[in-house]
Amino acid sequence: MTESERPRRRRSRSRRRRRARLRRALLAALVVGSLLLLTGGWVGFRGWQARAHLLNAAGLARELSAQVVGGDAERAQRTLAALQEQAGAARSATDDPGWALGRRTPLAGDDLGAVRQIAVAVDDLARKAFPALLRVDLANLVPKEGRLDVGRLRAVSADLTAVNQTIQQTRQDLAEVSGGGLVSQVRQALTDLRDEIDRLGTMTAAADQGARLLPTLLGADGSRRYLLVSQNPAELRATGGMFGAYAVIEAKNGRVQMGRQDSSSSLGQFNPPLPVPKEVRALWADLPGMYPADVNLTPHFPTAAALYGEMFRRRTGTKVDGVLAVDPVVLSYLLKATGPVMVPGGVPLASDTVVRTLLNESYQRLEPEKQDGFFSAAAAAVFDAFFTKNVDPKALLSAFDRAVTERRILFWSARPEEQRQFGDSRLAGALPEQDTVPTVGVFLNDGSGAKLGYYLRPAATLTVGECRSDGRRELRLRVTLQSTAPKTGLSESVLGLGMAGDPYTVRTLVSIFTPTGGAVLDARLDGAETAVGSGTERSRQAATASVDVRPGTSRTLEVTVLTGKKTATGEAELWLTPMATPWTTQVDTAPSCDQ
Repeated sequence: MTESERPRRRRSRSRRRRRARLRRALLAALVVGSLLLLTGGWVGFRGWQARAHLLNAAGLARELSAQVVGGDAERAQRTLAALQEQAGAARSATDDPGWALGRRTPLAGDDLGAVRQIAVAVDDLARKAFPALLRVDLANLVPKEGRLDVGRLRAVSADLTAVNQTIQQTRQDLAEVSGGGLVSQVRQALTDLRDEIDRLGTMTAAADQGARLLPTLLGADGSRRYLLVSQNPAELRATGGMFGAYAVIEAKNGRVQMGRQDSSSSLGQFNPPLPVPKEVRALWADLPGMYPADVNLTPHFPTAAALYGEMFRRRTGTKVDGVLAVDPVVLSYLLKATGPVMVPGGVPLASDTVVRTLLNESYQRLEPEKQDGFFSAAAAAVFDAFFTKNVDPKALLSAFDRAVTERRILFWSARPEEQRQFGDSRLAGALPEQDTVPTVGVFLNDGSGAKLGYYLRPAATLTVGECRSDGRRELRLRVTLQSTAPKTGLSESVLGLGMAGDPYTVRTLVSIFTPTGGAVLDARLDGAETAVGSGTERSRQAATASVDVRPGTSRTLEVTVLTGKKTATGEAELWLTPMATPWTTQVDTAPSCDQ
């Protein structure tokens, strides 16, 4: 081989090697491409199967819910079997190597992962939660012949605990699935399932807690004594209404009896005032520690209840084990389950009229000294019907669930070990010092010295703003109060002190509480900047504005608040003072900051 031939042969071998590498690369690309196409088609086919099974499961779950509430146990068992079959098939359709490979792709991976989590959640509920739930006899959760069977209630406690643990774990797993970037159908399915499980989780948590705590609270381990106080939304306070009439409740071995009844005014004024937490005193001076009617100027019910219980002890010498607060709207819910009842004196109370009867008509027709007695008799009549009538369990549980969800039933235990078990639940009425989702509180206190709260029609809109460079968010709140009060014709009992000047003008102290660690940035009343009082309670800044509303008019308070720390979520929540007329609310969410 000559010297000139050697370079040509080296270049030829190099070209052959490059062509061989190119052929191998093309072959590999063809194989991988074919696999991806096959996998995509397989995943698409399996996705179609999963979608069909999940749609079937959703329909069966709705049927199961109706049958459980309706007490049709036989049909519920058949529906559960079908639900388990469909849920298991959906889980299987999303649990193979092709689906797992698809979840690693950049475009469809998040959607496939979310569908997988939805299928797992539905299957876990069908296999672990619903069977135990069907074993629970709802009749064990309501009184019979004036007594709640605390032994049977304790017997179902284990099943309720197991159900709740499964649902709370499922709730947590779904909360960790990011909704950002999902296609609209998957995102909506995820949102709908989260909403349903949130509602279910709220109920099972309450049922689990009730089954564990109620036997002891109702005297299974020794008699108990409680104060039942009626909140009066006609004269607003932050937790719902002024503490008006009260009754002493005696509980022993599941049997409850109503004892002494009287009005808060009978407890008189306390001077010197009772000790009040420093933050509350900074906001409301000594009022919560001086007057029983002002203990709940604070929205934190444990503070209000502890003050009221101590006031009762000092005046009567009787120590109570806790305080239970309700309002006339709760009575309207209970009357749907019990049917109408008659108050001594011949006044009928019915579900659709009791709020008007107690918060409006009674002030027009009764002398002031007779009003508190009528309220006490009304509450006693409804609760007597609740404990003695043969009440439909599903109707009664539905009434309690709605009332607790709206924070119209609040309970505080004087025993710290029991109170800790209630935590930050709605029933406890505790203002949390930490947020899972940024929460804005709108709490109302009457500033008129009157009972015009019955005529207020409230609305609130909370809008989540853009993400800031520091990771915090601005939240824009709009609160509107409309007065439907007449211009003439109201009794002196309704008009009260008339502290707004015009006795028919409703003066309301509107307190806006920021998310924990947050701040109030500005406040405007009907578009103009307005002065607000400021303070802090339980790690939340509070700004209070005085809003006067004349008959037939409305006022709008707009407040911008800032979250206390970096938050990726675009979600937000409202916590509102329960009123005689339900709030009209809207929360406008925003995309997550990490999108």
